[in-house]
Amino acid sequence: MPEEHDNRTSPQNQVRREENVSFLEPALWRTLVEAQSPQEFGASWLVLQALMIPGTVSGMVGFGTFEDSSFAPAAFYPAGLQERTHFVRAVEQVFSERKGVVLRADAAGNIPASDQKTLLVGYPVWLEECVSGVAVLEIRQRSQKELQSVMRQLQWGCSWLQNHLLQQQIIPRQQVQSRLQTVLELSLVALNQDTYKGAALAVATELAQHLECDRVSVGYTRFQQAKIGAVSHMAQFGKQMNLIRLICNAMDEAMDQAKEIVWPAVQEQDAVILRAHQDLVEATGNSAVATFPCVDEDGHSYGAMTFERKDGQPFDQDALDLCATAADLLGPILEEKRLNDRNILVKVGASSGHLLGLLIGPRHVAAKLVVLGLIGLGVFFWYATGDYRITAKATLEGQVRRALVAPFQGYLYSAEVRAGDVVREGQQLASLDARDLQVERNRWASQRTQHQLEYRKAIAEEDTAAARIFYEQTLQAELQLKLLDEQIARAQIVAPFDGIVVSGDLSQALGSPVAVGDTLFELAPLDRYRLMLQVNERDIDQVAPGQEGALILNSLPHEKFAFTVTKITPVSEAEEGNSFFLVEADLANISERLRPRMEGFGKITVGENKLIWIWTHELIVWFRLWIWTWWP
Repeated sequence: MPEEHDNRTSPQNQVRREENVSFLEPALWRTLVEAQSPQEFGASWLVLQALMIPGTVSGMVGFGTFEDSSFAPAAFYPAGLQERTHFVRAVEQVFSERKGVVLRADAAGNIPASDQKTLLVGYPVWLEECVSGVAVLEIRQRSQKELQSVMRQLQWGCSWLQNHLLQQQIIPRQQVQSRLQTVLELSLVALNQDTYKGAALAVATELAQHLECDRVSVGYTRFQQAKIGAVSHMAQFGKQMNLIRLICNAMDEAMDQAKEIVWPAVQEQDAVILRAHQDLVEATGNSAVATFPCVDEDGHSYGAMTFERKDGQPFDQDALDLCATAADLLGPILEEKRLNDRNILVKVGASSGHLLGLLIGPRHVAAKLVVLGLIGLGVFFWYATGDYRITAKATLEGQVRRALVAPFQGYLYSAEVRAGDVVREGQQLASLDARDLQVERNRWASQRTQHQLEYRKAIAEEDTAAARIFYEQTLQAELQLKLLDEQIARAQIVAPFDGIVVSGDLSQALGSPVAVGDTLFELAPLDRYRLMLQVNERDIDQVAPGQEGALILNSLPHEKFAFTVTKITPVSEAEEGNSFFLVEADLANISERLRPRMEGFGKITVGENKLIWIWTHELIVWFRLWIWTWWP
């Protein structure tokens, strides 16, 4: 018996059994391939799986996702199966684990027992990385190896289910693509026409031929009523006044309700009024009429399309979908052509009326606020004035700048201060090496003493000539001593007044030689400043002495200093591609925080002018110069 069991379940016998199914059940395969609904496909698939997997007791196929609770059984095996609740656990576990599962038919475990009669084998159906279906088979107990073969067969079989779901998704997409392609071709037909009437007539005729309609009418709104723009296969329709009136009534009926109206209805539609459509059907003898309004983004209807059929041919859902797509995509194109065909005076009047409606209508609060804001802004610029001020880069300088130079040729001995230090009058700033002068002074002092002794000796000896010579030599020595004392005193460089060292840092040059007249330091006072303003050449003609202004320094942005213009230099300087004139000004208030070479911006008050001119005159000047450079 074991050998028979092995032979019966061998891979060769399994392949032979599948071939037998393929050849013995051609009708079943044909049903599977030609199935039109998930129920029919699932039933055929279950039968084939039962034939391929021996010992299959029952089965179930369901489609849908667990997240949105759309899962529902599509077919059962055998047909008319009554007990179906035992599949629930397997379906839930497949969705939970997102893989194939094996469960005992009467317990919650998933490990088959040797004394168990049946097992539940489930496998997910994947679609776009999402579990979109589950297949479950109830099979008789078998070995682990045979169970793996069953799971592999079920996995292969689920590929058919996946392919079926893909086909069900492709068919609607193909239908939508076909509708869009048809409407795109009609859009090209409309765009190739120069006028609205030509475009509307071409579109209506093409739609009538494509949808097998007896008549297609294209209309637009004028004074809140429908007007016929074109009727298929009719270049002139003015004599058929009764027919045109009925079609306009049908369009008004659809546009007033802002809904599509189909008579007779293909499926349940919302409660709508059909009186005008019934009158059109009774008057023309048509079997079906459908009207689709053209609606803009605000929900207002600006036109409609009416489709009519005869000979008992109602509109199916595919035809209605094409009609709706045509109204949505072709309507804006035709409306744009109609608006462009209007007379220029009509366009101006319509635009003015539209703007007036926005201003005095019940809605469009934002537009009203914008217009009121523009009016208020215009009034403000018409009357608002302000001080016109010229902005210029400013540099603070000391009013006096004293240079301290080397009094004689020598060597630098010490340097007590450097640039930026605040000094007081009489404070030593630096000193020169005076030791050689001191030696020279001692030599002359010794000579003076010697000459004095010789002078006394000559007086004692009554040698008048010698006494006169020694007296003169003594005076010469005293003069040399005074000169050396003066040089020794001047070796100490002291501040002539209270101020700040503007330049000079000799701390790294101690012991270096200096020549007579070399600048050692530059000193500026702290209580007297002048302001140097760089005024652009395009504004210099508006600046005059006596004008006042305000200064803000980069280092003191929260403090404002008043100044008065005192002098305008007639020489310009070039900097960064622009020409500037230097304007001198005196500060009205001096602060202890001010230092020479501070920079900032000064504004010179020229006079009062309108704000709009103050803000735009530079742009106007630039534009005039640009026009002048390019004007022939």
